[in-house]
Amino acid sequence: MKTLQTTFFLFVFVPLVNSAPPIQQESLQFYDYDTDVTMGSLIQQDYDMQSKDIRKDETNISLDTSLRLQGDDSERNVPPTKDTNLPTCLLCVCLSGSVYCEEIDIEAVPPLPKETAYLYARFNKIKRIAVSDFADITTLRRIDFSGNRIEEIEDGAFSKLLLLEELSLAENRLMKLPVLPPKLTTFNANQNRIKSRGIKANAFKKLTNLAYLYLGHNALESVPLNLPESLRILHLQYNNITTITDDTFCKSNNTRYIRTRMDEIRMEGNPIQLAKHVNAFSCLRTLPVGTYY
Repeated sequence: MKTLQTTFFLFVFVPLVNSAPPIQQESLQFYDYDTDVTMGSLIQQDYDMQSKDIRKDETNISLDTSLRLQGDDSERNVPPTKDTNLPTCLLCVCLSGSVYCEEIDIEAVPPLPKETAYLYARFNKIKRIAVSDFADITTLRRIDFSGNRIEEIEDGAFSKLLLLEELSLAENRLMKLPVLPPKLTTFNANQNRIKSRGIKANAFKKLTNLAYLYLGHNALESVPLNLPESLRILHLQYNNITTITDDTFCKSNNTRYIRTRMDEIRMEGNPIQLAKHVNAFSCLRTLPVGTYY
């Protein structure tokens, strides 16, 4: 029975399988071949067109670049005018009335934008300050020249700065002080080479707003005269001060006089024994910091 079933299966189905045409296989081979040819020609045409466009673009780019470079050269050769603020604000940072020119090795005060209120030019190589540096900038309120090489300041350099409140000349090479503007509240000339003869007798007398005066680490032989009543902090440490009089801080002809605003006087590091000049401090609420033995 099994033999008859097998014979019947072979007789019916094998001829059908052998006679079936390989349609799918042939159609796939034909389709792949036609697609390869067609797509290949399209890709080649697209590549040729892109190559032409790229060559054209490269020509335009090279021409445009050369023109730009020529334009840049011409602009670079034009010297900056004195009226423009661009060179200073490229060299320094200009922000909301403040100019920051710190640690950029400038050797002179740069032209400042008008309406400059705050100038920070610390740690540069500035050697001299002239009247012309601030002749047109009357809006300044704060100037910081700390850490430069300033040896000379013309007397009229700050005369037009009627709004200036804070001035720092610390860590320079000054041997004398210039005429200071009248509204100063803070003046710092620490670490210079200033001697007593480099400070005029009335240098601070008219500075009725001066509250903070820093003259430490200089070469002063005596305390500056005519210190204003507004003074709160006075630093004179590490100078060559050898003497003090009864009128240095107080008034010898007025025993009731008291310096009510003076909070601190530093005099350590000077070759003077403060205990020998007790009457010189009678008007002070606190004794100066220094040597008393």
